[in-house]
Amino acid sequence: MSIDLETPTAREPGGPPPLDTAGFLRWCWRQLTSMRIALILLFLLAIASIPGTVLPQRGLDPIRVTDWIEGNPTWGPLLDRLGFFDVYAAPWFAAIYLLLFISVIGCVIPRTRIHWRAMRATPPPPPRFLDRMPGFRTWTTCAREAEVLDKAEADLRARRWRVDRGPCWVAAEKGYLRETGNLLFHAALIALLVSIAYGALFGWRGNVIVREGTGFSDTLTQYDAWGGGRLVSPDNLPPFSFTLDDFRVDFERSAAQRGAPRMFEADLSVRPEPGAPTEAVMVRVNEPFSVDGAKVFLVGHGYAPVLELRDALGRVVHQDGVVFLPQDGNFTSTGVLKSPDATPSLGFQGLFLPTAAVDDVRGPHSIFPAPDDPAVFLSAWAGDLGLDSGVPQSVYALKTEGMTQLGLEALRPGQSWDLPGGNGTIAFVGLERWASFQIAHDPGKEPALISAMVALLGLMMSLFIRRRRVWVRVADEGAGVTLVTTAGLMRSDEGEVSEDVDAAAQALGERTLA
Repeated sequence: MSIDLETPTAREPGGPPPLDTAGFLRWCWRQLTSMRIALILLFLLAIASIPGTVLPQRGLDPIRVTDWIEGNPTWGPLLDRLGFFDVYAAPWFAAIYLLLFISVIGCVIPRTRIHWRAMRATPPPPPRFLDRMPGFRTWTTCAREAEVLDKAEADLRARRWRVDRGPCWVAAEKGYLRETGNLLFHAALIALLVSIAYGALFGWRGNVIVREGTGFSDTLTQYDAWGGGRLVSPDNLPPFSFTLDDFRVDFERSAAQRGAPRMFEADLSVRPEPGAPTEAVMVRVNEPFSVDGAKVFLVGHGYAPVLELRDALGRVVHQDGVVFLPQDGNFTSTGVLKSPDATPSLGFQGLFLPTAAVDDVRGPHSIFPAPDDPAVFLSAWAGDLGLDSGVPQSVYALKTEGMTQLGLEALRPGQSWDLPGGNGTIAFVGLERWASFQIAHDPGKEPALISAMVALLGLMMSLFIRRRRVWVRVADEGAGVTLVTTAGLMRSDEGEVSEDVDAAAQALGERTLA
């Protein structure tokens, strides 16, 4: 009779047996819940988070995302299709996150059951050949066997060992909290993942620049940038508001730390809800104030030169502070003024210098961050500002395509510039300060902090607690002589058990030979 080697049931000698669907799923589950895969997923999650910190994110600054894509016509659209500008909501990031979550849970649950049984079990009896164990010790004594075992048991219990006793032996084990710490670390990691996910779904944050004397209301339209979780509705933001009454900053003038800020604080009048009385609040760096579950952080500051613009018809079309963004530590700042209502439409690119200096190498620049000698350098443009195209523009950038440059001019406070061609006049009439605030609600932050602390505690327990066993065995040698044998075993790869065996042997020897 012949056998067809091509049938599905035939396999090569030594090859793996064929797997059915259930066997394949069990194999996949074992792979997913292995520690190796969990570490790989954790590493992948760290790598996947990098684009979220390097590239602008659509949820926080959609205008920067648009500018980045336009400035990189090859890579921009490709990265956008792959979700790199909304990393934490991308399907591939969620897949890594969920797989890590499942992997850690699948790793912890069976180990918890095993550890629970081990915690309730008694230490095992000594192996047959104790002389092969680390820290082997043996001696003889004239004490009876029962006396030796009684004293061995009492000594080990006094040193907080878990003890079990047999007819001619005592077994002791210590260090159960090592595995407890390991499981605690993994459970805390699960809680940390849940906390981060909860904060990402229900948290929100936004940034806003507020000039002195102006206010802010917690509505979506007043934020310069805002990003919220998938389950957050902008309609449910806390209804508080505040006014920036005064902003104070003082800079170091000594040579050692010249230009470093010595004081950085803002006085606010806060109204927790419409119709409520205002509260005076002072905000400093790293000292936010809390209102209705949200925290308001002071994160930056700068200057807002007050510019007065008259168009060709003599109308005042702008008279207000213009926010300029600092570009270096001496607050050399750039800003833009757009006036679509002027006749003709006018735009200005500006460079503000708190303490102005000009040289042939660096050109106009600031040499100190305080407004000791302020000046603003303006480049005037006339033409279509592109605001009617429907495409959002940054208020800090001027698109000059299709516009005509009118000229350049430097202004000190109180000076004005008659624009060429009779296109109007612009004057530098004063100086204001602005402060930038970050307003955030992160309900997962406190649970995440607690989880991280518990994880650190569990990690320290698993690293510094040693799981080990010690055995004492006695045998009657006759003529009133008892042979005592001690040995130990370290349950982990690192560490030595000889010290514990020596301590048990020394204490037992001193007691039995006394």
